[in-house]
Amino acid sequence: MLINFFKSIFTWWNTQTVGTFLFTLFSGKLVGVDQFGNRYHQNKDDSKRWVIYNGDVDSSRIPPEWHLWIHKTSLSTPDKIKFENHDWMKEHHPNYTGSKLAYSPSKSKKEKKDSYKKWQPES
Repeated sequence: MLINFFKSIFTWWNTQTVGTFLFTLFSGKLVGVDQFGNRYHQNKDDSKRWVIYNGDVDSSRIPPEWHLWIHKTSLSTPDKIKFENHDWMKEHHPNYTGSKLAYSPSKSKKEKKDSYKKWQPES
């Protein structure tokens, strides 16, 4: 508990800072929560919108529906809008860069190279 308190004071990449906590406490209004547990807030006159991440701060963890709202492309929150899911749409996931799930071109080139058979003319 104490370690989390010090993390919030001295680091910005662990959930929220003390300044964000105080700003949210005094002038923030909870608007909604997404499937990842991120909490979305706005001030009383809707001039500022922000997200408090559930876990590490990573902007790729915002789903597309909430991305529209946080950037003021949509005035309504995603729970008030009927989004149509198409069969070609994939489930949202955070950016995999730096993890074992990240795409590696050298790995895919090696797999292609191993499966490629060079053409040889018949002699």
